[in-house]
This record gives sequence, structure tokens and C-alpha cells, in this order.
Amino acid sequence: MRIEAILWDLDDDPAGNVQHCADHGITKEEVEEVLENAMDVDISRSSGRPVVFGDTQAGRHLMVVYESVDATTVYPVTAFEAPRRYRR
Repeated sequence: MRIEAILWDLDDDPAGNVQHCADHGITKEEVEEVLENAMDVDISRSSGRPVVFGDTQAGRHLMVVYESVDATTVYPVTAFEAPRRYRR
């Protein structure tokens, strides 16, 4: 996945994606790290949206739920710390 742009709502928008991530203790910088260096991709079972999994420089393993705006632009919806997945 090649990402050229990540769309963020205003930091102080209580219903925006920055706040949705912050509600789970995740920063914009961590989300961007994972989106730019995704280790695994899947579809969310609860929302049907695409998700990526990856590690932050601090060693946290995150799942980022996002929407594709176009071929190289994404809108992160939310992010969570997630257990590591092991594929068979």
C-alpha cells in the first residue's frame, strides 16, 4: 500500500478521527507510522472497513481502521493497540 496523503480532522473536533484515536491512547504520529509501514492488512469484522496492523517505533502493535479516499490517500477512522496476529 503506497500512501501519499493521510487526512486528519481538526485536533479539537470531538467527533473527529484524531479524538477517536486519542480515546484509545493512540497519537496521530503512531497512526502514520503504522500506515506507512504496515505489516499486515485485513478487513474489520465489525465495520467492514480495511485495517492495517503494524508496529510503532516505541514497540506498540496497533490496528488502524481507515477508509480509502483514492489510490494514495487514506482517512484513518480510529486505531487500537492489538495483539500480534499469526498467520498460518
